[in-house]
Amino acid sequence: MQKIAALLLAVATFATPLFSQKILTLEEAVGAALAQNYGILLAKNEAAGTALDVDYINWAFAPRLNATLGTVWNNNDQRQEFSDGMVRERDNVASNNLAGSLNLNWTLFDGMRMFITRDKTLEIARTGELVIKEQVVNTVAQVRNVYYNIVRQKQQLKAIEEQMSVSEERVKVADRKLSTGLGSKPELLQARVDLNAQMARQLQQQTLIAQLKELLNQQAGMRLPTEFDVAEEIPIDKNIDLEEIERNIASTNPSLLLAERNIGIARLTMKEHEASRYPSLSFNSAYNLNRVDNQTVVNPFQPLISSSKGFNFGFTANIPILNNRLEQRNIEQSKLAITGLELSLENQQTAISTNLRNAFRDYEYQQQALSLEEENIALAKENVVIALERFKQGVSTYLELREAQKSLEDAYDRLIAARYNAKLAETEVLRLKGGLVR
Repeated sequence: MQKIAALLLAVATFATPLFSQKILTLEEAVGAALAQNYGILLAKNEAAGTALDVDYINWAFAPRLNATLGTVWNNNDQRQEFSDGMVRERDNVASNNLAGSLNLNWTLFDGMRMFITRDKTLEIARTGELVIKEQVVNTVAQVRNVYYNIVRQKQQLKAIEEQMSVSEERVKVADRKLSTGLGSKPELLQARVDLNAQMARQLQQQTLIAQLKELLNQQAGMRLPTEFDVAEEIPIDKNIDLEEIERNIASTNPSLLLAERNIGIARLTMKEHEASRYPSLSFNSAYNLNRVDNQTVVNPFQPLISSSKGFNFGFTANIPILNNRLEQRNIEQSKLAITGLELSLENQQTAISTNLRNAFRDYEYQQQALSLEEENIALAKENVVIALERFKQGVSTYLELREAQKSLEDAYDRLIAARYNAKLAETEVLRLKGGLVR
C-alpha cells in the first residue's frame, strides 16, 4: 500500500505541470517584445542607415578619381575646294577616334565644411540610437501595462468565481426553504438570476483575458506560446524617489536627450552654411590620351594617324563673391530653426516634469487606496460570511445577503483597480525617467 501511495503521489506531482499552462513571466514577455516588436525593428532599420553613413564618413576626405574611355567610328563623304581651283572629293572616308582620361580632384580646403559634415553625421548616428532607446522604453511600458492588465483581469475572474460560490450556496438555501415551506419562489428565482448574471460575467471575463493575451502576443511579434498563463500578483515598487528622478531626468529621459541632440545637429547645419562663405581650394590632375586613325585622307597634308597623351596638374580656387546672399539667408534660417528647437525642448521639459509629478501623485494615492481597500476586503468578506449564516438560519432576508454580496463585489473591484492603477502609475514614472531599460 505504501508503494502504491508513493506511485500515485509521483504521478500527481509530474502530471500537474503536464496539463497546466506555462507561466509566462514579465521578463520573458519583455524579452520576446524586444527581440521581435515591429516598432523596435523599424527603428533599428532606420538607425542602420545612419550607422552605414558613419562607416564611410572618412572617405569624404579622400580625393575623387574618375576614368573615362570612348571611341567613335566615322564614315563620311568629304569634298574640299582650294583657292587655286583644285577640288578633292572622296566618298566613304573611314576614321577611328579613341579618347581616354584619368582625372583626380582633391578638395584641400573648403572652410572646414568637410569636418563639420563628419561631426554632423556622427551626431545623426547617435540620434538613431536614442530613437531606438525611446521605442524600446515605450514598448516595455506597453508590454508591462498589458501583462499586468491580464493579471488584473485574472484576479477579477477569481473574485467573480468566489462570489459565484456564495450565490450557489444562496440558491441551495433558497431551494431548501421553498421545499420546506419557509421560503418563497421569487426569492429562489432572484437567487438564480443573480447566479446567472455572475456566470455571464465569468464568461465575459474569460473572453477579455483571452483577448488581452492575443494583444500581448502581438506586441511580442507573435513569439509567445500558444497557451500561457501569467503571474498571480501585481508587485508594487514602494521605493521610487521622485527627487532623485527629477535631478537626473535630463540625462535619462530619451525624449529630452533626443531633443538636445537635434539642437546640436541644427547648430552643425548652421556651421556648414557659415563654412560656405569661405574660399575653397582643390588640387586637380589628369592623364589624357587621344588617337585619331584615318584609313584615308582627302588632303595630302592631313595625317593618317594623330595621337597625343600627357599628364597635367594644377590648383583651383573658388572664391564666393556674390550669390544673392543665399548663404546669409540659410544662416538666418538655421538660427530660427535652432531657436524653435530650443523652445520645443523647454516645452518638453515642462510637460515631462508635469506628467512626472502627476504620475507620482497618482502612484502615491493608489498605494494609499490599496492599503485602505485591503482592509475593506477583509471586512466585506467577513460581512458576507455572517450574512450567509444569518440567511441560512432564517434570521435575515435574501436582500440583506445580496447587499453584502454587492459590497464585497464593489470592494473587490476597487482593490483590484487600485493594484493595477498603482502599477500603471509606477510604470509611467519609470517610463518618463527612462528607467525601464538598462
